[in-house]
Amino acid sequence: MSIIIERFKKIKFNIDKLKKDNSINIVAISKTFPMEHILPLIKYGHLHFGENKVQEAENKWKQIRKEYFKVKLHLVGKLQSNKAKKAAEIFDYIHSLDSQKLADILSKRQNELNKSINYFIQVNVGNEKQKSGIPFNEVDAFYNYCCREKKMNIIGLMAIPPNDSNTEKYFRSLSELNSSLGLKDLSLGMSNDYLLAINFKSTYIRLGTSIFGDRG
Repeated sequence: MSIIIERFKKIKFNIDKLKKDNSINIVAISKTFPMEHILPLIKYGHLHFGENKVQEAENKWKQIRKEYFKVKLHLVGKLQSNKAKKAAEIFDYIHSLDSQKLADILSKRQNELNKSINYFIQVNVGNEKQKSGIPFNEVDAFYNYCCREKKMNIIGLMAIPPNDSNTEKYFRSLSELNSSLGLKDLSLGMSNDYLLAINFKSTYIRLGTSIFGDRG
C-alpha cells in the first residue's frame, strides 16, 4: 500500500474518532506535487484536491480530469484579479475570495460559463498586514454584497490564522462569525491543527504535508 494512502487512512481514523457523520471534507493540498504523486489518492477514490496557483492547476489537471471527471478542484491560494477569469473555468471551489473587485470578475465569469462555483470568503482573523482577507468587521457587508448583488454561492468563511499561540481564539471567533451568518460550511484547519479546527465546526480541512509528505 502507498505511504500516501496509509497517511490518508490514519487521518480518516483520527477524524472518525471525533465525528462519525462524514461531514468533514478533506482537501488534499497537491500544490507543487507531480501527478504521479497524486494518482494513488485519486485511484483510492478521493475527490477533493487543492492548488494555490491557477497556471499550475490548469497544466497539471487538464488531462487527468477527462478520465477522473468527478474530481473537485479547490483554489486555496491568493487569487490575483488578472487570473480570476481562468480560475472560474478551472476550479469548483474558491477559498480565497477577498475583495469586491474579485467578486465582480468571478460572478460575471461564472455567469458567462453558466457554472456554479462554491466560494469561501477569506477573513483576516489576525489583522495581519501581510495577509489577504476581509477585515473581521467588514465580513457581514461583503457577504451580503456577494450573495444579494452578485448572486454568488457563498458556502462559508475561510482563514489562515497567525502562527502564534492563540489558534484556539482565532478558530472560535471565525466559527462564531460563520454561524452568525447562517453558514454551515467552514474552511479551517491544516496539517498541524485540523483536529482542533473540527472541534470548532470546520467542515473543510486543508491537508498537504500530513498526506503527501514534505515538499522539496
